[in-house]
Amino acid sequence: MISLKTNYDAIVVGGGPAGSTAGALLAEKGRDVLIVEKEKFPRYHVGESLMPFCYFPLKRLGLIEQLMESASPRKYCVQFVRQDGFLSQPFYFFQHFDHPSSTTWQVWRSDFDKMIMDKARTNGATVWEETKAQSLIKSGERVEGIRVESAEHGPQELSAPIVVDASGRDCFAAHREKWMERDPQLNKTALWTYYKGAKRDSGLDEGATTVAYLPNKGWFWYIPLSGDMVSVGIVAEHKYLFNGTTKDHEEIFQREIENNEWIKEHLAEGEQTGEYRATGEYSYRNRYCAVDGLVLAGDALGFLDPVFSSGVFLALKSGVILADEIDEALGSGGAVNSSSFDRYGKRMQASIETMRKIVYAFYDEKFSFGDLVKRGDHIRASLTDCLIGNVDDQDFRELFDSMSDLADLPEPINSGLAQASS
Repeated sequence: MISLKTNYDAIVVGGGPAGSTAGALLAEKGRDVLIVEKEKFPRYHVGESLMPFCYFPLKRLGLIEQLMESASPRKYCVQFVRQDGFLSQPFYFFQHFDHPSSTTWQVWRSDFDKMIMDKARTNGATVWEETKAQSLIKSGERVEGIRVESAEHGPQELSAPIVVDASGRDCFAAHREKWMERDPQLNKTALWTYYKGAKRDSGLDEGATTVAYLPNKGWFWYIPLSGDMVSVGIVAEHKYLFNGTTKDHEEIFQREIENNEWIKEHLAEGEQTGEYRATGEYSYRNRYCAVDGLVLAGDALGFLDPVFSSGVFLALKSGVILADEIDEALGSGGAVNSSSFDRYGKRMQASIETMRKIVYAFYDEKFSFGDLVKRGDHIRASLTDCLIGNVDDQDFRELFDSMSDLADLPEPINSGLAQASS
C-alpha cells in the first residue's frame, strides 16, 4: 500500500483566486505545493466584475489568451447613475491608460476561479477538493501545518515550512487566532440575484459596470454576464434595507427597484432567475498578515467593500506577490519567518488604504465624483488610477487633499502587517 504524501514545500488553504494564483506560480517555480479546497469546483461565488489591473496577474499566469477567447463580456468602463436615472460620463479606462489592460471582463466566478485552479494543476500543484481545513498545527507560536478532513483522504495532518491562508471570508486562521477587526464605518449589507434578458446599454457601454444610487448612499450594482444574464445587487446599511416593513428578500429587492429609474427601466424587460442571496458585515482587516510559518492572502487578509470590484484584484495581486516572497524565503534553506513577509504586508496595506479612502468618500453624504473631477484633469486621472487598480508607487496626496475638502476620509489602520518573529 502506497502511503499518502503529507509533507510539502507550501500548503495553501483555499482554491479561489488568491490561493490558486499563489499555488500556480509557486508550482511553476518548481515548489511542491498542495492546495486544499473545501468545495468541489466549479462552485458558485459572487464578485463577477474585474478591475483593469487584474490583467497583469492574469498575464503572469498565462491566462489572457484564454479570457480573450471566452464569451465573457468586455468591460471598458464604470458608470454612475443617479436615482432619477441621469447617467454620468463613464470612466473609460482606455482614455486614461492606452494599454491592453484597459479592456477587462465580466466573468462567471465559477468558470474564472476554476480556470486559475486548473492552471495550478497544469503547473504541477496538487489539489485536494472537498477538503476542509480544521485547525493549525503549531510548535510553540510557529505554524508547522494544518489538520484537514478530506472527502477522499479522510482526516490528515499536513506539514510545510509555510501555510498560506487563502480561505476567503471564512478567514480560517484569523477567526481561530481572534485577529479580525471590523472597519468602524463600512458595515454594509448586500442583497443580490440574477436576471435573464435584462436591458443592456449599446456600444462600448454594453459590458459596463453600473453603480446606481439609492437613498442614504445605498447603491445597486449592475453587471452584464454571458448567457444574456445580469448580476444585480444592492449594498446599503442594514437598517435601511431591513427597515421593519418586511424581511422577505424578494419584497425588499422589488421595493428598491422602484427607487432608481435606470435600474427600473433596465430590469423591466428581464426575468429574475435563481434565488435571492444576502450577506453582511463586509469590511474587516486582520491584525497580522503573517506569523512564523503562516501568511494570509486575498479576503483572508481583509476585505474592503464591493463598490469598486477591488476584491478579486487584491486577491490576484496578493497571490502573485506571495509566490515570489515564499519562493525567496524557501530558497534561504531555513524556517520561513514572519519577517519574510514584511514587504508583502506593507505593499498590500498601502493598496488597501488607498482604495479605502475612495470607498469612504463614496459613502459620504457630502461627496460626489462630479464635484471632485471638476477640480481638474489631473484629479480625474488620479481617481481613474484608483478605479483601475494602478495604486503601486503612486503619489495620491493631491487627490486625497481634494477629496478631504468634500468628504471625511479615514485615518489609516495599522493592522495587516507581519507580526514580529518570536
